[in-house]
Amino acid sequence: MKYSFSILILFLSIQCFSAQTEFSSSKDIFERRHEVKLEIVKLMAMPMIETTYEYVHDRNKGYGATLLFNLNRNKRADYPEYFSFTPFFRMYFDRDQQYGAKGFFVEAFTSLYSGVDQDSFTSKENDYFETSLGFSIGQKWINRGGFVFEVRLGVGRNLLGNSSVDFMLKGGAYVGYRF
Repeated sequence: MKYSFSILILFLSIQCFSAQTEFSSSKDIFERRHEVKLEIVKLMAMPMIETTYEYVHDRNKGYGATLLFNLNRNKRADYPEYFSFTPFFRMYFDRDQQYGAKGFFVEAFTSLYSGVDQDSFTSKENDYFETSLGFSIGQKWINRGGFVFEVRLGVGRNLLGNSSVDFMLKGGAYVGYRF
């Protein structure tokens, strides 16, 4: 069931991207401002969907948001976070002006997320809501057709103290399309 759902999502993404290619082929890569991406490692490893939208402001900066949904509520210990909304701002440092908004980047983010802590003494699960501020670094590649591959890793400091940990990690490998 988990694998068939993943294959269905992948198939629909490819169909969406091929339809967008025909629509967007008249635009130069400089004129395309919107990106949608799907995190592939979490999708394949567990029933979790993480999607990202980014608006490319110019060749040096972009902003957007990431949504994460953990679809496995029975085994929360596999991944303690089960919902996340993470707006971000990015600065790109690639000197090549060919495509813009690609290459090495630094990102500032704030994350609003909920999850579950497991008490090691009583094995009791405690639901929580947390907010964090943090920074990420990453690399983005894009081809002339608009297909995007991105990797990033970041850390954020929890602000509310509702979780048993003081920080959170963000990251992954993303595939997507710029239109």
